[in-house]
Amino acid sequence: MGIALVTASLDGEIRDGCHHMQVRVYFEDTDSGQIVYHANFLRFMERGRTNYLRLLGTSQQALLKEAENDAPGFAFVVRSITIDFLRPAILDDLLDIVTVPQEVKGASIDLLQECRRADDLLVTARVRVAFISGGKAQRIPKALRLAMEGHR
Repeated sequence: MGIALVTASLDGEIRDGCHHMQVRVYFEDTDSGQIVYHANFLRFMERGRTNYLRLLGTSQQALLKEAENDAPGFAFVVRSITIDFLRPAILDDLLDIVTVPQEVKGASIDLLQECRRADDLLVTARVRVAFISGGKAQRIPKALRLAMEGHR
């Protein structure tokens, strides 16, 4: 009997305008009842956003270099997040973290993120990420804005 190997990118994949990334729930992600601790969904979604940017061809290192000239000391920060916990995830679940760009504005990006277990929707979040430099909002670098707009 052979072992089937499944290869997938650690960063997930972009299909139909959505970024999909799989996450396995480990013991460290759960509480004493083996249910995913609510704050860990935020960690999963942060990884999803980071890997989405990477797959857009915008490496964070390249973006840092490009933006440093125009906006010294810049950062992406979560400006707001609205999250709904619909169903629990448990130890050993395989989750699909879905990231969908909703609107790319001058200095912010609105995203819809979902955590799914197969067809079950577990968590939804609406996230606004702002681009800042020197404590003030700055325009998002053109290369990143164009890449995100091209996948909506």
